[in-house]
Amino acid sequence: MTDTGGDDGRVYHVNGRLVPRGSAMVSVEDRGFRYGDAAFETMRAYGGEILDWDRHLARLERTCEALGMAAAVPDDLAVRVADTLDENDLADAYVRVSVTRGPAAGKLTPPPETELDPTVVVVARPLPRGGLPDRGGERVWDDPAVVQTVRTRRIPDAALPADAKTHNYLNGILARLELRRASSDGYAPDEALMRDFDGHVAEGATSNLFFVDDGTLKTPEAGDLLPGITREVVLELAAAESFPVERGRYDLDDVRNADEAFLTNRTWELRPVATVDGIDIGSGPITSLLQRLYDERVETRCY
Repeated sequence: MTDTGGDDGRVYHVNGRLVPRGSAMVSVEDRGFRYGDAAFETMRAYGGEILDWDRHLARLERTCEALGMAAAVPDDLAVRVADTLDENDLADAYVRVSVTRGPAAGKLTPPPETELDPTVVVVARPLPRGGLPDRGGERVWDDPAVVQTVRTRRIPDAALPADAKTHNYLNGILARLELRRASSDGYAPDEALMRDFDGHVAEGATSNLFFVDDGTLKTPEAGDLLPGITREVVLELAAAESFPVERGRYDLDDVRNADEAFLTNRTWELRPVATVDGIDIGSGPITSLLQRLYDERVETRCY
């Protein structure tokens, strides 16, 4: 399987070797390609440092353990990531690490761990400098997010471990396809808001949700959602400021009637929500303060 995006000068790290993007290949029999039998992490490098590397590595290892391939994460993964950044001359970047079970032909049942031959890929692409705006930090998004509720429901944890970050992303893809169908002249949603099977708000297709109601910061409780690392950091920042924080089960009207709302993921960081289903929400003092605290954390740790 070849990356057909062309060789734009970027270099990827594939199975221990740095190779030009246009030459980066994995086997067509790779189980990550055939079955989505793989784990991944999306990270951000700021000033040449991976923010929260230890947390990303721990989650990658947990996901691989959940998939029965705990030994797939190489001991030198941090070196491979650093080499990829260096070879591409990147200090501020999106970084994705993928670990598949490797090539195995013919059977759905995975081979025993003693026969594990994992595929490990590191890719990176440039992003703007992060951190404090008065030090040159920039957002990767232009405007607050337009959010649209979709009919596609979040896969329950009982069916697929919600806290495992795997290549099985059809759930989110179907949600994003709904956004495309909902788009019209003057209306182009940025993110799909997904619910669980009981109708409670869960998360975005690629983001976690926060909203503010009467001074309390609220977020759906972990269960049938992937609790992101940025979400975890925001909760820690809020606790340090002694904000009232609540994790619970919420209906759509709870979000639509919120005073403020924002989304989190590693690339967006904290992105305010402009509207949900056409209803104005917007940013506010708590969102703005948490954005500043997050920027300060990036600045202090990485620059």
